[in-house]
Amino acid sequence: MSVLSPAAAVSPAFDIRALTKVYQTDGGAVHALRGVDLQILEGETLVLLGPSGSGKSTLLNILGGLDRGTSGSARFHEFELTAASDRQLTEYRRASVGFIFQFFNLVPSLTARENVALITEVAHDPMSPEEALAQVGLAARMDHFPAQLSGGEQQRVAVARAIAKRPELLFCDEPTGSLDSESGVQVLQAITEVTRAAGATTMIVSHNSSIGEIADRVVRFRDGRIAGVARNPRKRAPSELSW
Repeated sequence: MSVLSPAAAVSPAFDIRALTKVYQTDGGAVHALRGVDLQILEGETLVLLGPSGSGKSTLLNILGGLDRGTSGSARFHEFELTAASDRQLTEYRRASVGFIFQFFNLVPSLTARENVALITEVAHDPMSPEEALAQVGLAARMDHFPAQLSGGEQQRVAVARAIAKRPELLFCDEPTGSLDSESGVQVLQAITEVTRAAGATTMIVSHNSSIGEIADRVVRFRDGRIAGVARNPRKRAPSELSW
């Protein structure tokens, strides 16, 4: 299914053509992506919805430089991800991509400030850990350890860590999957505010269809293919969501 950009006046950040991903397992070949065509615009927020195994996280991982497609093309501006070397992908992730995952992956022996500093110490032009934590509403909690923070606060530390490098791209894989609705709304609010301020192109993978309401477009996956794309007539604020 071809799902190209409806707004040609805005240049695409990603141009994805006939992208496939096949995993070889003991039980045979698993087709995670089956010929995906998609353009993603600069500064756009997309939410990818679909059941487990439908291909949405596989696409996110390929676009984030964590995995490679089997065939087809995935291009970020002029950079062809599917043809890049391991070294080029590492540099791409370091320079351009911020990741947020379902599980916070914080170092328990480090404070919130120190967890964010792990990224800022290796990034090219980072903001300070203090600035990043202030942007997600944790200025008063930056010297607390993860065990002293709620789940929502720990995930906001993960958001701060992801945006501290000033990434062009923010990829979020089930960022609210382990949170209650109140904490999930707070995390989504932090994501939307920092991406709006930075103009980052953002992709959010979720099982929760309500989260699709904060996106410019919602992309639905089924069986490794794009089953449909819808543009929201109005993006809702996270505080308007319920699930």
